[in-house]
Amino acid sequence: MAGMLPRILTVLLCSVSLLLSGCGDDRPEQILKYQQLTQQRLDTLGKMLDEGQVRNANLLRQYTQLLRQQKPELAPLLEELAKDATRSGPMYGSLQRRLEESRNAANFVDVAQQLSEAENLYQAADPSLYNDILSDPVNVVADMSGGSLSRVNAISREAAALANGAEDFGPGSQLVGNPAYGNWQTNSNGTSFWAWYGMYSMFSNIFHRPIYYDRWSDRRGYSYYNDVGRYRYTSPKQASAQTQTYERTKKQFNAQGKNFDSPYAKPRSGASSLSRASSSVPKASSTGMRSKSGSGFRSNYAKDSSFRNSSNRTTRGVRRGK
Repeated sequence: MAGMLPRILTVLLCSVSLLLSGCGDDRPEQILKYQQLTQQRLDTLGKMLDEGQVRNANLLRQYTQLLRQQKPELAPLLEELAKDATRSGPMYGSLQRRLEESRNAANFVDVAQQLSEAENLYQAADPSLYNDILSDPVNVVADMSGGSLSRVNAISREAAALANGAEDFGPGSQLVGNPAYGNWQTNSNGTSFWAWYGMYSMFSNIFHRPIYYDRWSDRRGYSYYNDVGRYRYTSPKQASAQTQTYERTKKQFNAQGKNFDSPYAKPRSGASSLSRASSSVPKASSTGMRSKSGSGFRSNYAKDSSFRNSSNRTTRGVRRGK
């Protein structure tokens, strides 16, 4: 009997060990797998951009060339906008930077937030979604043409303004709020305004007055980024900065006895003929909100437990629109 006790203990220890290993946290493995698949998708997307297989990228090239002939004084700005049709554009570059940052756990509050970012990046690199996000710069150029070039994936400028009670903030307004093109800064009076990056500052210098956050929040028009794609095309750090701008402005309004709503509290209408992938994108208002676990930035798209890369299917879908 005494000789059986060590054997029983050994069996129990082995059983406990197997049980614990089966209940281990597999999220780091999921993160790594998403990162690998996202890199594959980005490589595929980059090749598609190079080969002219992304419809809205092709339109962006064509539109900027046509408008440059009509308005040569806008050539520097149009050349900058045309970069979004290539791998060197701000949207593609943003995905690359976020993927690199997602590999460092120190950039996230916990593993749940890191996994959410890995999941969202995998979706954002989908060629169909990327084609849709490019509708914003395409429509910026279309609006700059004074109507000679047609908008894509969105209703007309006049119809959108009427439907949303929106103010005309001038050409480039579809890009306001998108951290790939600028950010919200605060002046000495505590008022937040949109500051363009680099050559995009020509929007302010040539076309319009500065765009202030409080007025834009209340009267902004439709854009793909702000009303559809913000969830997946915003990093946790960028979402946190957007939330801070909102909270700071809200505090100022409250001090004056006024109410202030988030610019994403009420989605604007104006989308037209978007991809099926975009129809499953979480609402923009959910970006940056805390999950019940308190982990911060959370993902909300349909889970893909098999990690199947659907780029072949989506590639064919984007090609058909060419």
